[in-house]
Amino acid sequence: MNSINPMNFFRRNELGNPNHLTYSIVYTLCSMLLALCFFGCAFPRIIILDDPLSPEEHLNLGVTYEKKGELNIALKEYKTASKKLPLAYLYIGNLYFQKGEYDKAESNYKEAIKRDPKNADAYNNLAWLYYIRREKLDEAEELAVKAMELNPAKTDIYQDTLDKIRKLKK
Repeated sequence: MNSINPMNFFRRNELGNPNHLTYSIVYTLCSMLLALCFFGCAFPRIIILDDPLSPEEHLNLGVTYEKKGELNIALKEYKTASKKLPLAYLYIGNLYFQKGEYDKAESNYKEAIKRDPKNADAYNNLAWLYYIRREKLDEAEELAVKAMELNPAKTDIYQDTLDKIRKLKK
């Protein structure tokens, strides 16, 4: 009786099997994929070091998102713009005012004034915030007067704020 060496039998079948190459490729690919998963390798990521948008473009993008009702995304754009554009703090304050988060609105209006003391709208909006909250009415009156001094072209708007504050004080 012929005896068959098991190792020769395995080699002969492995080499003689036309699917051997397919199995080897699949096994290799699966091993590589498994290694990627286990060792935390990730696909390459694209990292943008310089923001391609200007602060003004971020501000405009924020306005667009705000008009669409996407306030959180708008806030993100305003905050990005605020790194280089003091006017953005006014927009952030307005957004928080719109959301009813008056403390955050107040701090952002104050920051807008601090960074750009000639921003009449920031003075007026802070005055309006105090009027709405029925607090610091003397300061609100001073802020509205300051806004009118800084930007006489908008006197009608600022005068309306001032009139309402003075009426409430009586």
